[in-house]
Amino acid sequence: MTTAFRGQPQTCGELAGAYRASGARAEGAERIHFGGVAGKDVYNIAAPFEDRGEAVIPGRVESRDSEHSEVVFFAERGGEWLPLADAPVLTLQDPFHTRIGGELVVGGVEIYPHPMNEGALMWRTVFYRGADIRSLKRFFQGPDGMKDLRLVELADGSIGVFTRPQGEKGGRGKIGYTRVKSLDDLSIAVIDDAPLLEGQFAEGEWGGANEAHPLKDGRVGVLGHVACFDDAGDRHYYPMAFVFDTAGRSFTPMKLIAERSRFLPGPAKRPDLQDVVFSGGLVRRADGSAVLYAGISDADAQRIVIDDPFQGL
Repeated sequence: MTTAFRGQPQTCGELAGAYRASGARAEGAERIHFGGVAGKDVYNIAAPFEDRGEAVIPGRVESRDSEHSEVVFFAERGGEWLPLADAPVLTLQDPFHTRIGGELVVGGVEIYPHPMNEGALMWRTVFYRGADIRSLKRFFQGPDGMKDLRLVELADGSIGVFTRPQGEKGGRGKIGYTRVKSLDDLSIAVIDDAPLLEGQFAEGEWGGANEAHPLKDGRVGVLGHVACFDDAGDRHYYPMAFVFDTAGRSFTPMKLIAERSRFLPGPAKRPDLQDVVFSGGLVRRADGSAVLYAGISDADAQRIVIDDPFQGL
C-alpha cells in the first residue's frame, strides 16, 4: 500500500479472491459479551477508547426485529461489558469516535421519518463533543441522507473530513474528502461540495470510511467497508483499508483485511445479512498486529487479530 491508485476498481468478488489468495492473518476471533441490555443485540461497535482511566466500547443496541437503536457506552466488569454508570445513552446507530483538539468527538447515525415518503425513514450523521463521555454535547449534523461522515485531526491542526454522498453524485455510496480549519467550520455546504475519490468502487457497489488514523508520514490510514449485492439480493460487506495522501489527494488501492468466514459463527438480523462485517474500529499494536472490532451480521459483535494494514507508516 505505497503507490497511488492507477487502475480500474476491483469488484467485491475480485477483492475477496485476492484476500483469500494472500493468506492474510486473521486469528483469535472472539465474541465480545455484552450484558445489561434486556436481551437486545449489541453490534456495529466502535473500537474501545479510554475515558476517565478505563476502556469504553460504544455499541449499537437494538431489538432483533427493529431498526430503532440506541448507542450505549460499555465498560468491562468481570469479563462482561456492561453499560457505564451515569453515561449518556444516544438515540443513534453505528457509533464512532475520535479526538480533535484534545476533545472527545463521538458520532453516529440518526434516523427520522422521511419528509416525503410516508412510513419510510431518513438518516443523517450527527456529532457530539466534550471533555469526556459525560460532558458530550451535540454540535453538528450532516446532510440528510448521508452516513459515514468521519473526521480526523491532521498534523497541522486542521481537520480532514471524509464524506459519503449517495444518489446523483455518489450512486449507492462513494467516499469524498475535504478539509476544514476547525470543528466550527463544518457545514452542510462544505460536506456537499467535497470532491469524490474517483475510481475506488466498481459499478453498482458501494462503501465508506469507518475510521481514520493519522500516520507518521503525514498521510491518513482509512479503515472502511466495501459492499455489494449478489444475484439473490443478499448483501455482502467486507472490511477494507487504504492509505490517503491528503496533500496530493492520491490513495492506495483498497485491500480487504478480513471477511465473515474468519469470525465465529453467529446469528444474523435477517438471512440476507449473514455475510456482513461492519468495520467498527482498529486498535493498532506495537508488534505490527492490530485488533479489528466489528459488527457481525447486524446482530453480533466480535474482534479478531490481523496484521496492521498501516504497519510501518
